[in-house]
This record gives sequence, structure tokens and C-alpha cells, in this order.
Amino acid sequence: MILRIDHVSIAVRNYDKARRFFQQLMGAVAGAGAADETMKYRWQIFSLGDMSRLELIHPTAPGSFLDGFLKKQEGGVHHITLQTADIHRARTLLAEHAIPYFGFKEYGDFWKELFIHPRDAFGVLIQIAEFNADDFLDPSVKFSEEHRWTVTPTQTGCRLAIAHPGGGKAVVELSREEANRLVEALTQQASN
Repeated sequence: MILRIDHVSIAVRNYDKARRFFQQLMGAVAGAGAADETMKYRWQIFSLGDMSRLELIHPTAPGSFLDGFLKKQEGGVHHITLQTADIHRARTLLAEHAIPYFGFKEYGDFWKELFIHPRDAFGVLIQIAEFNADDFLDPSVKFSEEHRWTVTPTQTGCRLAIAHPGGGKAVVELSREEANRLVEALTQQASN
């Protein structure tokens, strides 16, 4: 049912301060972001290193759903988002196991979500969502649809970058010996 952990969402009062911390100190790369006027908040996705992701969420006006969460703290982990290939199957599985959920919404084919309350998930707010992870990433951290890998020579072998199944790129350093074995294995598999 679950493909992977997509991101950890951090609620903050001071978005600019949090953004500077994660971008300037941690090297995070900003991806998609938007404001929701109805819920009075803004979200921004950031990629880190091997395509780990975090989301910063912050209130944009009084009456935001984040007000209570941020009442006594500057910020904190708000929820984790788990990616699924089929949100309807996830709903069915939760119902079959009598696990309550709330907030089911479909935003066309772009994003489908539901939430499991912390009281039903060992103290953690869980968002389960169906989406294409690459849609939320900066172009600098992902491949185009036509080209899904690169090989770059290094002094000791090569650097292989491939499209990551969760969106973005995965990079592996290979020695010359490892690169040669990989070529042999790929050649053998291609001829089968």
C-alpha cells in the first residue's frame, strides 16, 4: 500500500527564518509551494541530499488550522506524508482494519490525500497521498522524461546518476572495477 515516506512536514511561525536555516545551512533546494487561502496557510517543499524531503508549513492569517499547533511553540514536526500508488485502495485497507481517517480530498489527478489522527497512529499525524513526486521538485534535482540517467567520469571510476523512483536523482560512485561489472551485467541482461 505504501511506496515510501515522501516528506516530513514542519510547522513554523517564522517561515523566512526556517527557510534560511534549511536552505543556507542544510543545502535544501526549494521545489513546489503554494498558499491555501481557505485554510490560511502556505506550504513549500524542499529537497535535501539523496532526495530526502521536508515541507515547511506556516499560517498566513489569523484563524489558520496551524494556530493551535503553534500556540506554545516556535515550530515542530506536524505530520509525515506517505506516498501510495492508489489512495482508494489505501482507504479500503484502512476501513477493513477499522482504522479511522479524515480529510479525504481529491484534487484531480494531481493530488489525492487522507489523514490518520495521531490518536490512531501512535502519536503521529499521518498523511497518505497519491501523486507524482517529480511534480513537486525543482528541475535541478530531477531528470527529464526522455533522459533518466547520466554517467560522469571520475579519477577512480565514474559517477552514475539515475532517476529515483520517489522522484529526483540517486547518485552512486563506482570504481572502475564496479563500472566494468555493471556494464557486463547490463550487457548480459540486455541479450537475454
